Amino acid sequence: MPVRAELGDYSAWQTFLNLFNPPKADNKVTPDQRQGDYPLLANPGGFNAGFSPGNYYAWQTVKLAPETGAVCGNGSTYKFFVNRVPNTRNTIIYLEGGGACWDYASCSGAAGIRGARNPNGIPDDYMSLMNPGASLVSPFVVRLHPWTRTKTQNWNMVYVPYCTGDIYSGDKVAIYEDENGQNAPLVWHHNGLRNMRAVLSWLKDNLQRPTQLLTTGCSAGGAGSLTNYAHIRRDMEPTKGFLIDDSGPVFAAPVGGNDSQYPSIRLQNHIRSAWGLSNGPLSYMLAELGPYGLNLNNLGTIYSALSSRWSADRLGHTHFWQDLNYSSYSYERFYEDIFNDPDQASRQAKIKARWAVDTDRLKTTLNGLNNFGGYFPQFRAVNESHCTSIIEFANADIQEQGLELDHFINNVLNGSGNVMDASESSPQQDYNKPFNLLYWTLDQLL
Repeated sequence: MPVRAELGDYSAWQTFLNLFNPPKADNKVTPDQRQGDYPLLANPGGFNAGFSPGNYYAWQTVKLAPETGAVCGNGSTYKFFVNRVPNTRNTIIYLEGGGACWDYASCSGAAGIRGARNPNGIPDDYMSLMNPGASLVSPFVVRLHPWTRTKTQNWNMVYVPYCTGDIYSGDKVAIYEDENGQNAPLVWHHNGLRNMRAVLSWLKDNLQRPTQLLTTGCSAGGAGSLTNYAHIRRDMEPTKGFLIDDSGPVFAAPVGGNDSQYPSIRLQNHIRSAWGLSNGPLSYMLAELGPYGLNLNNLGTIYSALSSRWSADRLGHTHFWQDLNYSSYSYERFYEDIFNDPDQASRQAKIKARWAVDTDRLKTTLNGLNNFGGYFPQFRAVNESHCTSIIEFANADIQEQGLELDHFINNVLNGSGNVMDASESSPQQDYNKPFNLLYWTLDQLL
């Protein structure tokens, strides 16, 4: 039990009773929510999802039947994972990271091309310690992390795996031809949005309404937490809502804009079609956020729209200036001067230059929003400086301001007034840090 009770925690007596009589859902899906665009659909009667309400402090696999609309990219059963506690209603929804895909090479998992996680689906034991990339991915969802503490470690945890290559936002069955003509065409389900809707449907029908709810994730999961936040927040109905998008920016890229000013235009133009965004998902988002300033011709307006729509929530974004992972996905295959450059150092410099243009504009945008903060450190010697909140919260610091990532996270989750904005101007102090054996080891695994 926490030393001091949080809003949403049960009393000691109620916690004891919950051990024998687990709390039941009190915010179930309504008939109206089962209808319309992207409805909240349930497993059919008699379907065994695999969940035991009183199995506390254990990762449980929850299976979703095809009737829910959920499916992995390769057509296999979609699953997610729940780790429940008896002492609180508070909940974290963590969206897994893992790249993106939009052709045969990237969606099939072909060697040499940055692709998407879990092209072959999700095993039932995905959260076992034999898969540290999931079970130990972030202190947010590791209850007994050896040195990094955050309050979500006491909460109910929902881990949403990634297997569709579309940042949890697509709605299209694509057929990708093998460019080498050696294999049969790949039928791929960019089904991210419907998967998220099915997850929310199950949560509403099986768990209690959270008093506090944090939606977060890194990389594709960070982007998915951003693009799905409005509907997660609306449907889960927490008393207090929080968002931390780690390294999944949706940069400003106005349709018809100049790609030297808005380097992410080429990526965004491509995925609008490849993932079926223009055929439903964007209109669905517009219905919720259009009155608050979302402009589908510039998806970067999602930050100000969310800030306005949920003005009492505390929202945050963070990524490294030297991130070479998400930036490579964003530009490498869309700019010939990068893709065809034989010199690795030159290629990386061109990627980082475009990333700096996009990042600087996002930093400026967030500086103008009271309840949506930005935290931009420079460099960390693991995972290509990608994802500030994985492994631990240390070393995603802004030394020139005496800040650690913990300060930003605690400001979002526990602060009042304006959400923190902070940015580091130079990576030199990060480069000067001593060799870190843990990071080196994990980098080889990653």
